[in-house]
Amino acid sequence: MENILFSPRHRLDEDAERELGRRLEALWDEQKEPSLSDTQRLNSCLEKIPVSSFPAPPDKQVVEINSDASLAEAVQLLAKHKILSSPVRDINAPEDATWIDKYIGIVEFAGIAVWLLQQVKDISGSFRWAPFLPLHPSDSFLTMLLLLSKYRMKSLPVVDIGEGKIGNIVTQSAVVHMLSKFVGLPWFETWGNSTLSELGLPVMKPDQMVKLIEDQPVLQAFKLMSEKRVGGLPIIEKEGNKVVGNISLRDIQFLLMAPEIYEEFRSVTAKAFCTAVRSHLRLKQEASPLLEDVITCQKTDTIEKVILKLDNARIQRIYVVNSHGDLEGVVTLRDIISTFVQEPPGYFGDFFYQVVPLPINSSV
Repeated sequence: MENILFSPRHRLDEDAERELGRRLEALWDEQKEPSLSDTQRLNSCLEKIPVSSFPAPPDKQVVEINSDASLAEAVQLLAKHKILSSPVRDINAPEDATWIDKYIGIVEFAGIAVWLLQQVKDISGSFRWAPFLPLHPSDSFLTMLLLLSKYRMKSLPVVDIGEGKIGNIVTQSAVVHMLSKFVGLPWFETWGNSTLSELGLPVMKPDQMVKLIEDQPVLQAFKLMSEKRVGGLPIIEKEGNKVVGNISLRDIQFLLMAPEIYEEFRSVTAKAFCTAVRSHLRLKQEASPLLEDVITCQKTDTIEKVILKLDNARIQRIYVVNSHGDLEGVVTLRDIISTFVQEPPGYFGDFFYQVVPLPINSSV
């Protein structure tokens, strides 16, 4: 069912991350052209660092899923390794096949949510909706960060073209973890000391947010996430605007793997679902953000503080509340990376011709 090469959820080599931070510091100091803005200066630094410098997990294991896997097997694989997605290996491709023939796509919880709502039993042949967009080791950090932010890629396999295999997988959470190790470096503080409001966050206004009232069916949460293409949403108290919970796409695993929840999955409310999941996790003695109170921040918090909160809790989003605890917005990993880099005009050229299908907001 699976091939284990490495799990991107494992913590990266912290010494390598700190060395990377010092390397960026040196490049930052070299950029002394007064006409450059801070953003242009940082872009220039990131353009000089290849993706091959991004730290791989110490155990160097990659998780792949075979193309003949069932829906249940895919869910079990992602849950077992605590990952959001996995490249799909074509079982009919020979060992010496090129990467484009060897890998047919990526399976992730977003797709599993769609399959559950459509009552699909078998995922074989259903991966193409999630594009496999490879990075080459020689691609730059700027390319990597733009793909993970503006172009909404959640994970990027780094492919060794010569050997036709994946050497690393870069995820949004791995990048934010890397950023957390840059805290305290002078070049980073130029950006890290800015508050959310100064950086234009949260982007989405409260009345634009996708959210669910606690007594609504939890299946509606996954339907909304699928329709609105978001990775999670807040659960709001029945009377008021306070966040009482969070449901993300990865939580769909509990509808499929926890029998006590699956039996009633079409009628269980969001509140009851969260309670049942906590009981299931305690019974299994598994650590999870779902066992903790909802983590929040305020617009006056610095981006540095928010990064540390997200990384410490290993979560994908943080809710912004006012002094009364009322919901004011959400900040995601993608939002944070988006404030860090900006795409230069014409930067990607024909880059996206190597992926099928094209990213939805690609201009090529």
